[in-house]
Amino acid sequence: MSKNQNSIRTAESVSPGHPDKLCDQISDAIVDAYLAKDPQARVAIDVAGGHGAVFVTGEVSSRVEVNIAKIVRRIAGKNSEVIERVAEQSPEIARGVNAGGAGDQGIMIGYACNETPELLPLEVVLARRLNQSLYQRWPYDGKTQVSVRGREIVAVVASFQHAPYDELEQAVKDWVRNEAVRYVGVKYFAETQTEHQMNNSVTQNIDPILHINPAGDWKIGGFDADAGLTGRKLAVDNYGPRIPLGGGAFSGKDPSKVDRSAAYMARKIAIDYLHRFHAGEVLVRLAYAIGYDQPIETTAIVDGVLRKITGYDLTPNGIIEALDLRRPIYEQTVRYGHFGQAGFSWELYEG
Repeated sequence: MSKNQNSIRTAESVSPGHPDKLCDQISDAIVDAYLAKDPQARVAIDVAGGHGAVFVTGEVSSRVEVNIAKIVRRIAGKNSEVIERVAEQSPEIARGVNAGGAGDQGIMIGYACNETPELLPLEVVLARRLNQSLYQRWPYDGKTQVSVRGREIVAVVASFQHAPYDELEQAVKDWVRNEAVRYVGVKYFAETQTEHQMNNSVTQNIDPILHINPAGDWKIGGFDADAGLTGRKLAVDNYGPRIPLGGGAFSGKDPSKVDRSAAYMARKIAIDYLHRFHAGEVLVRLAYAIGYDQPIETTAIVDGVLRKITGYDLTPNGIIEALDLRRPIYEQTVRYGHFGQAGFSWELYEG
């Protein structure tokens, strides 16, 4: 976590049409389909897709059946070949989960900062918002990347399928000069500063370096151009490359998997502590051992100061209950990161 305001910080975002994100969506749509009928379902699904075929594998233990092929074809295309290799959860893993323990070992990271209203790093939010803006016009495969120095945008990269260079360049320029500058220079500071103060305290670069479709305009994208895999966009799903990763992916996993549920709780704690201590940034680490219900590490670093984590039930079942996670909510988490989106329980601060 760099404190140097002169350093350049960069983050990327990928559109829902990107092949890795298609796989994430399929994985979580399958999780949702099971939870909608059986909230106690155990689901761990991975998807690999590309070039007309989608391979679905993993483990499911549930009292209901789900039409996996139908879900795949809704997202990947009606003519997709679907190959399924799904088995029941290993009884040795189930033994620890049945007793209330974690289904695996792992380290989960939570983070929050006051750089943006989303409580996320500025570069992450800008890359995401640009991608969302372009995807509304070109709803296909696409990637964006934004570099900032302090609160100044210094470079933008945008590659979008079916987006002609001139039109994409103009769309990016319009976004930088209108949406981005308004967001960087006005939206965040509006509650605490006057317009005069904002204009004199924030560096606004409306002419950053642009790289628009740098490999040339392209029409072949998604699964037709490249293979995708569940969980391959971890930095995009989390907090960008500036913040350390815990390890495990989120998508395809029901909430008994602490890779997902404890990561959401770590974000919740980070947001709570950011408000409670009126802090600039908070980093939370939770770590678990397979089969054990209590975390083996609970760390909160608030503006560089170690703080105790108290007042939370951090057992897997406690987290699931506190955040109400046995619901079919996961396909919508996949688009544009799992954090900083309104409407999810781990994003709420209740005082």
